[in-house]
Amino acid sequence: MIDQQQLITKISIYADSITLYSKKVTELFRHALVDTITNTVSVQPDGKIFVATGDIPAMWLRDSTFQVLPYLQLTENIPEIKALLHGVISQQLAFIQHDPYANAFNKRATGAHFSEDHSNIPISDLVWERKFEIDSLCAPLYLSFLLYEKTGYKEHLTEYFWQTVDQILDVFIVEQHHETSPYYFKRTDCPPSDTLQNDGRGSPVNYTGMVWSGFRPSDDACVYGYFIAGNLFIISVLKQLLPILPKSYVEMKHKMTTLLAEIEKGVQEFGLMTVGDDEVYAYEVDGLGNQLFMDDANVPSLLSLPFLRYCASDEPLYRSTRKHCLSKNNPFYYAGNYLAGIGSPHTPENYAWPIALAMEGLTTENTAEIKAKIDLICATDAGTNQCHEGIFVDEPTQYTREWFSWSNMTFCQLVFHYRTLCLKENGGKR
Repeated sequence: MIDQQQLITKISIYADSITLYSKKVTELFRHALVDTITNTVSVQPDGKIFVATGDIPAMWLRDSTFQVLPYLQLTENIPEIKALLHGVISQQLAFIQHDPYANAFNKRATGAHFSEDHSNIPISDLVWERKFEIDSLCAPLYLSFLLYEKTGYKEHLTEYFWQTVDQILDVFIVEQHHETSPYYFKRTDCPPSDTLQNDGRGSPVNYTGMVWSGFRPSDDACVYGYFIAGNLFIISVLKQLLPILPKSYVEMKHKMTTLLAEIEKGVQEFGLMTVGDDEVYAYEVDGLGNQLFMDDANVPSLLSLPFLRYCASDEPLYRSTRKHCLSKNNPFYYAGNYLAGIGSPHTPENYAWPIALAMEGLTTENTAEIKAKIDLICATDAGTNQCHEGIFVDEPTQYTREWFSWSNMTFCQLVFHYRTLCLKENGGKR
């Protein structure tokens, strides 16, 4: 079991040792890096590690992955980070085993929920919200692989881990045929984006080979049931896990390879569309001919595909998709007097998200562009030393969410990315 206070001290010492190219960048980076380990992490009596999202006390499977992912950069300096990440993964796996359709969980089985009105949806006391989002099941596997790849650490890759992977595969296979799935989500007295239409089943879909998702990473309902960036995240994760799958798991390998082939075929047949003169990835489709182009700040997004290891940043189809994501062809790309970037229907119109600004930098190796994004994020904290959720593009003192740990840590990820590229450009000299 990790000593959290000792780890806080070591991360604080590390943060204090980092001096970046400006005082403001240094201050925001140091604060964000220490804030997450200090104020969102809780070590449970059994050694599992709960990570609250920030101003909401629940732990999201997706958010928690990206909240702790930047700490991978510290493993050489602070080896105990590996145990921290192992503890987070253990908690994520336990939550998935408890309910693979839930997206967010309580620290204990308190019965606290996002909304008390679930219209008879079965929900346990441990679950904060039961919105099925395919990225919630991908993100812990992504973290698990990167921990192994970065450090060689594999104590988390136990039989329990692979049992959980198998459970995730089974859910994905069920949701390839959502019409026969037991899952539904029906909430009343709420915005349309907070529930599923068609009596909680979502809009009709046709079989494509892809996996159905009820909700997006923003926790907003999908317009069409096949969320393309989420399916591409599944492809990325399966390709990462297959080479390290123990040889004894023959049946699981067959499930993974079959699912991988079916999703890839579905994306090629149904997930591409034309915007302007360019072929691009759609954001959502239904297999019935309906397609939606947009992008949302929350990850996985179309913008984030290279970050998620799905493709290279110079891959032509990604480049054309990215161009249109960062243009007026994306209805949630906002440009104002102060900043421009991708926002979300989850927040007010004309609010761009620092997570998306950071993702622009995390999906390029142009250090000048990355530095510009770092500076822009720093200039929009409204003097709070926090990265917010959404920021009004004409006035950065107007923002949503005072404290959003995922945003803070994506900024740290961007700074690490910038430092790595600068080090490479300087021939390894700091």
